[in-house]
Amino acid sequence: MKLSGGVEWAIHCCVVLSRMDGAVPASKLAGLHDVSSSYLAKQMQALSRGGLVRSLQGHAGGYVLTRPAEQISILDVVQAVEGQQPLFVCTEIRQRGPLGTPPEDCLTPCPIAKAMMTAEAAWREALREVTIGDLAHQVSTTSGPEAFQTIQHWFVGA
Repeated sequence: MKLSGGVEWAIHCCVVLSRMDGAVPASKLAGLHDVSSSYLAKQMQALSRGGLVRSLQGHAGGYVLTRPAEQISILDVVQAVEGQQPLFVCTEIRQRGPLGTPPEDCLTPCPIAKAMMTAEAAWREALREVTIGDLAHQVSTTSGPEAFQTIQHWFVGA
């Protein structure tokens, strides 16, 4: 499985937004993370369509989270950016070829599909259990309690 870089960028942006005093323009988020402004703008639009952030217009405009960081899971962000489609789609390859199993003999789900769906469910549950608030707390713990204050000051001066 491979997720786009946009997922990483979106998670980082949500973590930063969770600790800011006001709205932050996408251009400043892009500058902070040294990433493409146009590509990051697409990720922010995906987060907006997913109901995780909203855009505020005007002089103090930018993005803010739509709900507390403790109520936004990493899975919410992944699904907003990548979509909610399953990661694995069984094409019933066992029914193909010269020795394929006839469809009427396929009485249970394909064991490979079942294993993949079980793994995906576990992966999704693990991402559902970690919130943006959890990550922000870990950043404060590992980077120091002043990390977000420093970012806030950088945004004002940038």
